[in-house]
Amino acid sequence: MSKTKKASNYAFIDSQNLNLGVRSLGWKIDYRKFRLYLKNKYSIEQAFIFIGMVANNQKLYTELQKAGFILVFKPTVRYFENGKETVKGNVDAELVLHAAAVQYKNYDKAVIVSGDGDFACLVEFLLENDKLLKLLAPNAKYSKLLAQFDTHIVRVDKSIRSFGFKPRKQSNQKDQDWRSVETLGSPGHGDIPKLSKNVDKVKTQNRGKKRSESEHKNARKKGKK
Repeated sequence: MSKTKKASNYAFIDSQNLNLGVRSLGWKIDYRKFRLYLKNKYSIEQAFIFIGMVANNQKLYTELQKAGFILVFKPTVRYFENGKETVKGNVDAELVLHAAAVQYKNYDKAVIVSGDGDFACLVEFLLENDKLLKLLAPNAKYSKLLAQFDTHIVRVDKSIRSFGFKPRKQSNQKDQDWRSVETLGSPGHGDIPKLSKNVDKVKTQNRGKKRSESEHKNARKKGKK
């Protein structure tokens, strides 16, 4: 009597889209629980996570590897947007390449984790070849280009407990510091000097006001005498 072959399913994860999508909900992902979820729910044998290589992110990479993910790195590009430094690692092409070519013959079904419309062609290709299991979108704001595959979409925000997400610490001091920087602006753009001048002006006005009040009280005392 022949044994039924166990399905070998792979997950292909757009790390940036997943991370930003979950953070926008005010939650922090527990990667260990997320990996267990993929294994228990979708029989994911190997989970590839596509991520940009940043020198000071070694702790995160170690955490992901310990959780059971296979990391595929892409070089990153640093640029400034609205006065802020942003790091971008374009993983789209690498994810498509692995799912449609490099790993294609090694798995039975694929789970794509992203809400990015750039993967619409990949999802369509996998569907046509009966290779798509699920498309996991981090939140409700996934691309309209993916809407045609809604019967295969599982939304993270509707399965948050199963995924093992934790609330983010909104009162974190680092977050408060960043809010302060964004509110006041960056040095060199005229924000700090203007703020200093305004504060000095208010102090001068207050001192003048107190002096006038003191002189008025003294005049009243003399008038009574």
